[in-house]
Amino acid sequence: MAREIRIKISDEAYEALQKAAAANHVAAEDYAGHVLHTDLIRTRFVEGARSFVQLHGDAFATRYGRPAARGTDAA
Repeated sequence: MAREIRIKISDEAYEALQKAAAANHVAAEDYAGHVLHTDLIRTRFVEGARSFVQLHGDAFATRYGRPAARGTDAA
């Protein structure tokens, strides 16, 4: 079920929203909903990945090894 929310944003933010929406050929409200939805999905994914690493990171590293230090060439 879709829900409607009301938010206040600055005039500058609304202008940027309108431009981005127009560039994507959608209404500003639809574009804002899409951006919010995408951001929430990304946040859930990152939280899930972080939880996985906390729960299983050591076992994974034991089996497959730890990554090479950044800036070093493993080859």
